[in-house]
Amino acid sequence: MLPTFDHLPDYFAGASAWHGQQLRDTPSKWIYTLTDEDIQCLETAATQYLSLDRDIGEISAQEFPLGSFTAHVQSLRQTLLGGIGFEVIRGLPIERYTKELAATIFCGIGSHLGSARSQNAQGHILGHVRDIGADANDPNSRIYQTSERQTFHTDSADVVALMCLSTAQQGGESLLVSAETIFNQMKAKRPDLLQVLFYPIATDRRGEIPDGAKPYMEIPILSWYEEHLTVFYQRQYIESAQRFDEAPPLTSHHIAALDMFDTLANDPKLHLNMSLEPGDMQFVYNHSQLHDRTGFIDWPDPNKRRHMMRLWLSLAGDRPLPDCFKERYGSIEIGNRGGIVTASTVLHAPLD
Repeated sequence: MLPTFDHLPDYFAGASAWHGQQLRDTPSKWIYTLTDEDIQCLETAATQYLSLDRDIGEISAQEFPLGSFTAHVQSLRQTLLGGIGFEVIRGLPIERYTKELAATIFCGIGSHLGSARSQNAQGHILGHVRDIGADANDPNSRIYQTSERQTFHTDSADVVALMCLSTAQQGGESLLVSAETIFNQMKAKRPDLLQVLFYPIATDRRGEIPDGAKPYMEIPILSWYEEHLTVFYQRQYIESAQRFDEAPPLTSHHIAALDMFDTLANDPKLHLNMSLEPGDMQFVYNHSQLHDRTGFIDWPDPNKRRHMMRLWLSLAGDRPLPDCFKERYGSIEIGNRGGIVTASTVLHAPLD
């Protein structure tokens, strides 16, 4: 089905169409600092859950009561779905926790937002973002397993969350940009290139291929559906999909549109950069925001190297997605979509 542009807004003016230049000056709009009472609630819930001797990946909201912190998690949900689309929770004293306790707190908060999804063919509910020496030029490598710049992209879930365990020696900043802000800029400057982004384009699956599926997906970068603008993007994976003879070829118009999209995403007036600190938890709404990470130099000591834990979450009450997203999510059922599942997938939450 070809896209229609009759009902697209001329301009997005809501909270999620933000400019980084503005948010840099008002960190209170996107950083929430935990109180002593909040920390006590989280530590108590995590300690009680661990006493059950259950896998962390099985945490449910009922088994992880948050007490007074529940109100903030409800506010966070609204920020993600109807506000600016992201938040950083700061102040967790992670230096006094075991990795198991930190992961339990992280997954416990996630359980109050939505259901955790598998992040790879191995069924990892709890992912680990760190340099494992993967070759960034290998078309079957995952960029997050290297120290290279990731470039702006989206993940395969409604919400992507990170918990910072340790930082790099140098670099590794987190960057966010609003898809609606990029839309506004392209609509004003090059509406012809903007329209190109609403047509399906091949994106490489990088070797994680569900049974019966092609090794690439054909999903538009931008979709307008049920009054929502939804973004799906990974430039490196679009380019590596061209290795498949049957993939639709990129035209000069595609390349011009992608180049403009990237140029706008990388404009420091539009994106927001932040340095996540140990204990920080970043939650990002994947359908309206793109995220990135700068390249980094890690510590020589393996015990000090940059390490983020990651969650992918599917939220009840979220926006509907068009049918083309079944290519990525398998199901587009609200509250039960996203993640990577193959015939051999077994869900679990590894701590390393």
